[in-house]
Amino acid sequence: MKARPRKSSVLLALCLLSLAGCHDDVPQALGTLEYDRVTLPAPVAERIVSIDVREGQRVEAGTKLVTLERTRTGAQAQAALADVQRQREVLAELRAGPRGEDIAQARANLNAAQAQARDASAYYARLQPLGKRQLVAAADVDSARAAAGNAQARVRAAQAALDELEHGTRAEQVAQGEAALQAAQAQAEAEQATLRKLDLVAPRAGRIDSIPYKLGDQAPVGAPLVVMLVGNVPYARVYVPEPLRAGVAVGQRARVFVEGRDKAFEGSVRMIRNEPTFTPYYALTGEDAARLSYLAEVQLAPGADLPAGLPVRVEFAGGPDEKR
Repeated sequence: MKARPRKSSVLLALCLLSLAGCHDDVPQALGTLEYDRVTLPAPVAERIVSIDVREGQRVEAGTKLVTLERTRTGAQAQAALADVQRQREVLAELRAGPRGEDIAQARANLNAAQAQARDASAYYARLQPLGKRQLVAAADVDSARAAAGNAQARVRAAQAALDELEHGTRAEQVAQGEAALQAAQAQAEAEQATLRKLDLVAPRAGRIDSIPYKLGDQAPVGAPLVVMLVGNVPYARVYVPEPLRAGVAVGQRARVFVEGRDKAFEGSVRMIRNEPTFTPYYALTGEDAARLSYLAEVQLAPGADLPAGLPVRVEFAGGPDEKR
């Protein structure tokens, strides 16, 4: 009569050992729950004048988060717009060509130069025969000849200036004016974009994870002002041991076990790295301590409302051919 209970206990122990052996055979990896992170950097080094959200708050896309001081950036934007107007007027002047008054002035300068040239030429003509007869010094004759030549050069210069005005603006000058206007407009658009970025808004719906700087701080350019966690459900970031790498593929079904939750969550592998890395301390189990591992991400099915940072254990389905 006493042998039967002993036999039952032995059978129960064998069943438990068998189940434990089966559980150990299931490919699994350790890691943590994560959300996609979106970082909003500081566009300029300006003082924070308003913080409209708090850490942990859930926000919708387009919600204003942080406002930076806009005095200096606003002035730069206004200066850029003024430069656009200046370049626009310069281009209009180039396209319109020279004014009639400028052409008349150039024609008058030409007439004056021609009159001076005639006078200089006449004086040289009168002085030349006297020089041959040695009635005047040879130096005076040379000076008169030089003055007549200079007067003719001034006539040619005045004629060229008049021709330039009468022919109008060159096409190359107009093209340069157009390029300068485009550059000014691009700079103005960049300044306006920077001005709009002083009001930081949520690019996607999500939860505010951290606000590193406080009201009144002046963060350097590129410093993270707000860090958001986005996505409706988290994903498990796990480290797949090297012996299991060949049996894990993108799209493969997986079960995610979260500490403190009895029910497993369904998911699928959305990414696995090809380059191995050293296993982090929290994923060291047994022989895995001496092995390399591969970073993988398992996307949980909709409805898994869980916080980030929880430790998880992931069991993979039979093989990479099993898709969701």
